[in-house]
Amino acid sequence: MAEEIKDEVKAPAAPAAEAAPAAADASAAEGEAKAVRRRAKGAKNVPVGVVHILASFNNTTVSISDPRGNVISWSSGGRCGFKGSRKSTAYAGTIVSQEACKVALGYGLYEVEILVQGPGSGRESAIRAVQAAGLQISGIKDITPIAHNGCRARKARRV
Repeated sequence: MAEEIKDEVKAPAAPAAEAAPAAADASAAEGEAKAVRRRAKGAKNVPVGVVHILASFNNTTVSISDPRGNVISWSSGGRCGFKGSRKSTAYAGTIVSQEACKVALGYGLYEVEILVQGPGSGRESAIRAVQAAGLQISGIKDITPIAHNGCRARKARRV
């Protein structure tokens, strides 16, 4: 009786295993079609762009846009699979930047200006990764906001 149950369980598993590669091919074809459609709807060719690097103490985010500000591609530490304190490391900054640049190169991006914001450790490595991805860097600008003593303090409390 137990042998019959095992045979019944094994029998349906075999056709499913044969159908899995066919399903994988179909999903891959759909993924390619979606990528083509997405690019056709967006900007077709963007030779010049702007790379925005936001390097905070907790995460690193890279956004690549055209000169008007329309985002072409983006990536962040969490999107690349890093969790917790690993998102803010220099290595995460490199991986994040590589992933964003890989997508942007598909849009014909060639030359970029880099705007860096924040005090995080992913700043330098993200810039190096942009250059290593094959993009020509026309300029690097630090746009980190600088405090200028802020608002007026409250008057002293009298007791």
